[in-house]
Amino acid sequence: MAKAPVLTPQAEDFPRWYQDLINKAELADNGPVRGTMVIRPYGYGLWERMQQEMDARIKEAGAQNAYFPLFIPQSYLTREAEHVEGFAPELAVVTHGGGKELEEPVVVRPTSETIINEYFSKWVQSYRDLPLLINQWANVVRWEMRPRVFLRTTEFLWQEGHTAHATYEDARDYAAYIHKEVYADFMVDVLGIDVVLGRKTAGERFAGAINTLTLEGMMGDGKALQMGTSHELGQNFAKAFNTQYLSRDGKQELVWQTSWGSSTRMVGGLIMSHGDDNGLRVPPRLAPVQVVVLAIKGDEAVLAKVREIGDRLKAAGVRVQVDDRTDTPFGRRAVDWELKGVPVRVEVGPRDLESGTAMLVRRIPGGKEPVAVDALAALLPGVLEEDQALLLRQSRERRESRTSDVSTIEEAVEAAVAGGWARMPWADLGEEGEARLAEHAVTVRCLVAEDGSVPDTDDAPGNVAVVARAY
Repeated sequence: MAKAPVLTPQAEDFPRWYQDLINKAELADNGPVRGTMVIRPYGYGLWERMQQEMDARIKEAGAQNAYFPLFIPQSYLTREAEHVEGFAPELAVVTHGGGKELEEPVVVRPTSETIINEYFSKWVQSYRDLPLLINQWANVVRWEMRPRVFLRTTEFLWQEGHTAHATYEDARDYAAYIHKEVYADFMVDVLGIDVVLGRKTAGERFAGAINTLTLEGMMGDGKALQMGTSHELGQNFAKAFNTQYLSRDGKQELVWQTSWGSSTRMVGGLIMSHGDDNGLRVPPRLAPVQVVVLAIKGDEAVLAKVREIGDRLKAAGVRVQVDDRTDTPFGRRAVDWELKGVPVRVEVGPRDLESGTAMLVRRIPGGKEPVAVDALAALLPGVLEEDQALLLRQSRERRESRTSDVSTIEEAVEAAVAGGWARMPWADLGEEGEARLAEHAVTVRCLVAEDGSVPDTDDAPGNVAVVARAY
């Protein structure tokens, strides 16, 4: 009788596979309130690594970390009409506190444009205070009607950047810099996901923005996932909060602003982009544990050797964990590490000691081979880089092979429903066609120029709409 698979096969039921993997790899649990999640230590370790890599890039862009309150006076949100309208259905509002009704309801932070602008208007006095570049790592709450762990949850973790600039050009260029040099650099070079960089249509823009730049990744089932966004806010919030500065010419001017964010949704993107029927496959540059060294049996000599190998690899700059839990069967431990997607396993047993070798098991390309123990420290950094490159190449090949150039709305819908993306001239689609796509749960993910670059305007000649079903 065939042994039942640990995970539901992707081809059989992709959403079920996704949920199975989150549970079996011990990434997260559902929280007690519908739409919330409990992130378990291994899942949080992935998020911490994302934070570290992103935070370094954000600081390289000149932004400094700060923190703003979770509770926002409801009156703040009403100052920017388009913003409050866009978020109204998702708001969680507190009306009572300390046993009595509040004089003014407070909103649980859905995003921080309004409260940060209240303080920007105090902190910015002259051109010498600009640009003001702030980022915060925080949680936000957006009441979610169709929750899915990591992808859409009522409460999630993220970073949100907010900046103020003296000119439109400076704000535009900074939003584009974050889009490409922070987000795309991280997602391509660390997550190994070949994202498409583009411009959101007017109907898909962030509420209150004059332009939204997006990064879209193709998941294993061919759907799109918005991995991060960078917004040009123009002067909309500056007008609402009277955020002005004294220019070099001695005139009072409104600032120009940006905001940008990425969230724990990236963990979901990591799972769905790289995972297979055996579990996660974590890119080595991201992996909290790049190599796990497993003792096959509880022989004292074996235990001493795996600890020695662990120390050698750590000294070589590898993020390593020694698994010497020999009271748990080896097969179960090997399956658990495979589910968690650790890039490399080094397995050591009594026979390996005799031959001076260890079994090298590679999670990403698959396969195993004996390797001399003394060669491991020199060999593994190169192996990890090979596997990092393979994940990116597979991500790119999947997107390219499953993207079709079409000329009609019907063809675009057909491509999306079949589990792929479509590219169609925006001039032929337009807002009317965008509305027709929505009737089939298909959306314009972004606009790109003919050469694949990010266009300067929605209606730039040659703009192409990237069309897909999305999470």
